[in-house]
Amino acid sequence: AEHVDELVAFSAEAAWRDRIEEQAATADAVDRRLAGLTTAVAAAGAFAQAASSPAATPGIDKRQANQEQRIDKGIANGSLTKRETVRLEREQVAVNKAEDKAKADGTVTKAERKRLHKMQNHASRDIYRQKHDKQTAVDAGK
Repeated sequence: AEHVDELVAFSAEAAWRDRIEEQAATADAVDRRLAGLTTAVAAAGAFAQAASSPAATPGIDKRQANQEQRIDKGIANGSLTKRETVRLEREQVAVNKAEDKAKADGTVTKAERKRLHKMQNHASRDIYRQKHDKQTAVDAGK
């Protein structure tokens, strides 16, 4: 009878141990999910803050990337000479520096945005003119 009581107590203890281990495993899984969710929420918050901050310039950045692609295509298809390419790249650097300077105080003002757009318009016009003039990379080598 004592053995039966000990077996019952042992099996009850084992069942409790199993149940506690299951709960601990579940709690660990929940903790991992919460940690992942917390990280995702924090990242989303940081992204939203960066996108909506007064110093954010996604339109200007996108246009800069587009203009740099246009220059790269001009190099690839031979419509830009080496000298034209250097000049256009220098102009892009100037726009990037002006953008960095505008962002330096944490806010890009309306006047700064206007100046950046004007610089980009000028650079865009120069890219078009240089790509469509009579000079080509092949001509420059002659």
